[in-house]
Amino acid sequence: MAKLSQDELLEQFGEMTLIELSEFVKAFEEKFDVEAAAPVAVAAAAGGAAGGAAEAAEEQDEFDVVLTGAGDKKIQVIKVVRELTSLGLKEAKDVVDGVPKPVLEKVSKEQADKAAESLKAAGASVEVK
Repeated sequence: MAKLSQDELLEQFGEMTLIELSEFVKAFEEKFDVEAAAPVAVAAAAGGAAGGAAEAAEEQDEFDVVLTGAGDKKIQVIKVVRELTSLGLKEAKDVVDGVPKPVLEKVSKEQADKAAESLKAAGASVEVK
């Protein structure tokens, strides 16, 4: 079998459908006992616009904002938790007292980042998962 150059391989990947690429990656992982996370991204990029759509579909689109610590300004953190969640005072206090606790679940990246910034500004420790 003739050895193919990198350009020839990329040209072949560009002609494949997403399903064919997915099957190829699975076969490659099985044969060489590896995880092909980086090669998948390269192969998907070679596939043009369709590859870009597949890569975007694999990205996480739902995030959880988890309060990991209240810090020194506990009252300020409780106020921010109430603003973000529309919980009552007692429920918000329970969230802050029971860290680590999720404040928001399954929200967009933008919403999660804004919530994390607000909580950090109030003195809390936050994780976005």
